[in-house]
Formats: sequence, C-alpha cells, structure tokens
Amino acid sequence: MTRWTMVADLERCVGCQTCTAACRHANATSPAVQWRKVLDIEAGSYPNVSRIFVPVGCQHCADPPCMHVCPTTATRQRDDGIVTIDYELCIGCAYCEIACPYQARFLDRAPHFAYDAAMQNETERADLARVGVAQKCTFCSDRIDFGLENDLTPGIDPRATPACVNACIADALHFGDADDPDSNVSRLLREQRSFRMHEKLKTDPGFHYLYGEASDGSPERVRPAADGESEAGHIRARGVEPSHQQHWDWKAAGNFICGGVGSGLFLFSAIASLRYAELIPLAWAGLAIVALGLSVLLLKIGRPLRFIYVLRQPQRSWMTREAWIAGVLFPLAALALWTGVPSLLIGAAVVAVLFLCSQAMILKWAKGIPAWRQPWIVPLIVTTGLAEGSGLFLAATAQLSAVSLLTQAAAATAVVLSALRAWTWRSYLKALEAEGAPTRTLAVFYAYRPGFFVLGLALPLALIVIGFAKAAVAAPLFAIAGVCITTAGAVLKFILVTRAGFNQGFALTHTPVRGSGNAGPAVKPGWSMP
Repeated sequence: MTRWTMVADLERCVGCQTCTAACRHANATSPAVQWRKVLDIEAGSYPNVSRIFVPVGCQHCADPPCMHVCPTTATRQRDDGIVTIDYELCIGCAYCEIACPYQARFLDRAPHFAYDAAMQNETERADLARVGVAQKCTFCSDRIDFGLENDLTPGIDPRATPACVNACIADALHFGDADDPDSNVSRLLREQRSFRMHEKLKTDPGFHYLYGEASDGSPERVRPAADGESEAGHIRARGVEPSHQQHWDWKAAGNFICGGVGSGLFLFSAIASLRYAELIPLAWAGLAIVALGLSVLLLKIGRPLRFIYVLRQPQRSWMTREAWIAGVLFPLAALALWTGVPSLLIGAAVVAVLFLCSQAMILKWAKGIPAWRQPWIVPLIVTTGLAEGSGLFLAATAQLSAVSLLTQAAAATAVVLSALRAWTWRSYLKALEAEGAPTRTLAVFYAYRPGFFVLGLALPLALIVIGFAKAAVAAPLFAIAGVCITTAGAVLKFILVTRAGFNQGFALTHTPVRGSGNAGPAVKPGWSMP
C-alpha cells in the first residue's frame, strides 16, 4: 500500500510563506483562498515568549470527516490516501467545510481577484468549476500521477512533488510514502519526535509535525510552562484560535428551526386527529413548515440547480438521509391526512420523528465544530423540536373551546417536554464544559442561559399553572405559554448555528525545541481547557 504523507519540521520553518505563494501559483487559487498557509504563533507571556511558524492545510486524513458527511459523493479518497473533490458533483452545501477540524476547505461563492478587475493571468487561469463549490489542497495529485507514470519518485523528484515542498527555502516541508519504511518521510519520523494535530479526534491525519530529535529511548523531556504561560498563544492568536464558521447562516438555522417546529407540530396534530378530525389542518401546517425549512436551503447551497445530487450518499451522509426521509414523509403524510387511516397517520408521525433525529445527527457529524459534535446535541435537538411542536400545538388548540380536555392535555405535555428540554440543555452544557470547548462558544451560551430558562420554562410553567387554576383566562394564557416554548427553542437553534458555531482552531501538543533545549508546552489558544 501507499500512504502519501507530508512532514513539516517546526524547527526549520521560518514563516516566509513561500509555500503559500507556490501553492497559489501552481493551483491558480483566488486571493480569498489559501490551500497552504503558515500560522504565526506567539506562545507564552513576557519574558518567556516563543514564536512558532506552523504550515497547515488539508491533512488528507485516513478517516476523513469531510468524506463521511458529503451528501453527493463529491469528496472521495484515493487508494493512496489523497482526499479529492469532484467539482462537477459538489453542490456547495459547505457540510464538508464545517466537518473538517483543520479549516482546510474553502467555498468561494463568486470569483475573487487581486484587484477590482481581473488581471490577464487571472482571467486565463481562472477555474470557474470551483466557484460555488468546496475546494482544498490536493497534495498536487496531478504532479504525483505524472511522476508515477514517468518512473519518478514523489518527494524526491521535483516534477512529481507538491509545489509547496519544492518551494520551501528552509527544507522544512517533506513529502513521501509513509508506508514505505525506506522513504524519506519514514526516516524522518523515526529520527525525529513528531505529533499530528487534533489526534484526539481520531481522523488519522497524513500531515506530521517534527519538533525535536528522537532520543535513545529515554522519556521525553517537556519544558514546563512558566508563570503566565498557561495562556499560550494569548499574545498573538489571530488565525490560530477558533473562529466562527462562515457558511451555515440564518438559512441553515431556518431549516433546523422549521424542521423541529414542523415535525413536532405534525406529530402531535396527527396523533390528536385520530380523535379530533378538525385538527387535520394543523398537521398540514406542520408539513408546510418542514417544507419551508427545506426550501430555504436552496438559498444556501452554492450550486442550487444540482440539489438533486443530495440523494447520492445515503450510506454515510446524514444530510442525504434527511432528504430521503423527507421524500418519504411528504407523500406518506399527505396520504394519511387525505384518507384519515389511523395506521398511516401513526406511520407518518414516526417518520416525522425520524426526520427530526436526522437533523440532530447532521449536527453531531460536523466534527469540526466542537459545540455541534458533542453527543448531547442529539437529545438536545430532538427534545427541542418536540417542545417547539408541542408549544405551537398548545397555542393553536387553546383557541378551540370545544376541545378543552385536549388543550389541558396539550398544556401538560408542553410542560413536561419543556422541563425535559431544560434538563437536556443543562446536561449538554455540563458535558461541553467538561470536555473543553472554544471559550467564545461558552460565552455565547452563558449569555443566553438566563433568558432561555425564563422564556423556555419558568414563564410558560407559571402561565399554565395559572391557566389551570383560572379556567376563565386559560385559553389566552395557554396560547402565550405555547408561543414562549416555541420561541425559546427557535432562538436556541438560531444561536447554536449562527452564534456558537466556532471551529476547532489550531493547536500544538508540543512546541519545537530551540537549540539544545527541551520541547515547550502545548499551545491551544481560545479554549476553555488545554
């Protein structure tokens, strides 16, 4: 087997950005895109300050999260480990971008040029197939393939080696086959101490960082952090600490909001319609809300005319599964509501719950966003959707005096689901704090927490209790309580997607040895814990 691997020597890199320029020249990327870039990190605090230059880009993981989430099969992995993108299949949903823990994927929604007007070389080399779709480093796979066809050795012969490696002036970048024990990279990995970024995520990246010579088997010596150095990277962390994801905005949040409200409303309305046929219009309204959320997504994807490609990957992608479940939900629900057959209504309600679960799993598989990949996100999204639906169902049925018994049952259900949602939200936050998260993610959640408790639980509970005690004013109080429950859930999802979605950022488990010293402490700026 062959596993093409890149090795960066952190002791040698001088931060000249020549590799960045060479990559841009070789691949004709726009000024808005950097497939290869070099981080400039200042770690520690005065007087114990060190400056580190770290080349980053696509890590060509053995277990790439981007490939698992891609709904169209546009992202694939070659037998030699290189991860590729088929620009003709990509729809520009940006799911792969938020799934990547290395911020190595880019989405250009429009052509970008160095100046207001394109220069001649930009016009001649512009690749319009990349506009509106995901793009990233390919390890210059065209060079590798050319070399293999002509008996050249990638990593040794320049014509078969990635442009960034060829251009490195400090001999800091190396490329070769890690499965070949005699290759240049295998030798370096034996002779030097190395690490891979974000190894805890178990992506098995194909990018290694050297930080010091290997010893004769004695325990590794790591210089302890000096006073104040625990905030490593605090002096200069721009571009290193977690940044907010850019492509899942209010339109993506709208899909999660409408999916939860709509599927929850349909669930309760369909079940209630088994006895109260006059509630069938509410179930139709739930379907319409789900459809609205899915329709909004067409405004988000870069290539909306390719939307049908989202059905291509049910084996792996939860985005594809969401689309297939929706394809079952709408005709089954329509038939059930049209005929009123109880078994069909119950079956459609079950599919609505599956749709809600698929939306929760979409977030969980976004490995590059710590707030989303937390396992508690699944029960949080499911309970929030059910609470939203019960709240809207309560607000609607509270106006029907003829079904007061149903309204009381709806009020009790809404209270129970709101309490369950509050408990799940608390458990989610505690798990996020325990495992560590971007500090700005936690700051967003902490700012919202009091309002969520009041709007999502305390106020509705008080209104419903008063409504049970004062039957004369029960209807308006129940309606207000239902609206509060639904609104709190919608705001929670909006904040989760558009405000708290900070990515993994960059981190070094070791800083390089300088001279005859020892490896320095880890650098992970912008996190609540090392």
